Amino acid sequence: MLEASTLLPGRAVARRIAALSLAVLAPLAANATAADAWPTQPLKAVVPFGPGSSPDQVARIVTEKAGAILGQTIVVENKPGASGNIGTFAIANAKPDGYTFGVSITGPLVNNTLLFDKLPYAPATDLAPLTLAVHQPNVLVVPASAGIGNIGQLLDALKKNPDKYNFPSPGAGTVSHLAVELLLQQIGARATHVPYPSSPAALTSLLSGDTQFAALPPIAVMPMVKDGRLKALAVTSSKRSALLPDIPTLAEVGVQGIEGSAWIGFVVSSKTPADVQKKLSDALIQAIHDPEVAKRLQAQFMDPVGDTPAQFRGYMDDELKRWEPLIKKLGIKGQ
Repeated sequence: MLEASTLLPGRAVARRIAALSLAVLAPLAANATAADAWPTQPLKAVVPFGPGSSPDQVARIVTEKAGAILGQTIVVENKPGASGNIGTFAIANAKPDGYTFGVSITGPLVNNTLLFDKLPYAPATDLAPLTLAVHQPNVLVVPASAGIGNIGQLLDALKKNPDKYNFPSPGAGTVSHLAVELLLQQIGARATHVPYPSSPAALTSLLSGDTQFAALPPIAVMPMVKDGRLKALAVTSSKRSALLPDIPTLAEVGVQGIEGSAWIGFVVSSKTPADVQKKLSDALIQAIHDPEVAKRLQAQFMDPVGDTPAQFRGYMDDELKRWEPLIKKLGIKGQ
């Protein structure tokens, strides 16, 4: 029989192994508990455009419900400027804990990689997609005082008066900008692009006479179409919008190949832990599909989407392929 003294080292080793196991597993358990508990404080949704813009409206409508789902308040913060790059960089550069995320659009998430020689962030690697929130067709409008009654009259005026007309957008490389550039190319006309920090600012320029026509999100223009200050001529989608059934497409007047959605999606720093990304994404998707939220978005002429992060990433890849040839052909640069 072995003496007790010969067994002590074995017992000591076992106790030491058990202690080391607890030391290793305890932090993992703590991290799992922390992830399960997330979020434990209010969140911030950054909007790279001004108050009242389409991204701002989407952020406020969706995050109100998403905050209720997560059990925390979500505060919306506007950071406009530099074609959306300032606010989108703020999202990419935020502390990667999920408490700061945001919305953005085609320009900052896709096209600005072509428009700017250098960006402070890389959209494909520094940002993780959460969900594509909405699609919305831009509406081609003119001031009612311009005396232009239909899209054919505008196209004739553009062709007969090269460089006489200016058009605004909420930034170089946005669909509001590119859809008009493509239209001008298709009809052989020229006009001057004037970028602004948001759709409301672009709209103000149109009403003041600094610009003469525009393709802007319906949320920005339809109230003024209804009160008679603007005339809606066409939508920049391949088929008529169910939310704007009385407005024709450009294809209906013989201008083919003009298709552009002023989409808006939610993103977060790619360094955010995957489990936190999923909780945030799931809450946003659930919010977008909520009947009351969908109704509020549709009231703003927006088609709710709420797809998966992988689907959103695939769509952004498709957008880059869609707009890259035009941007390179025209030599468009960000401002």
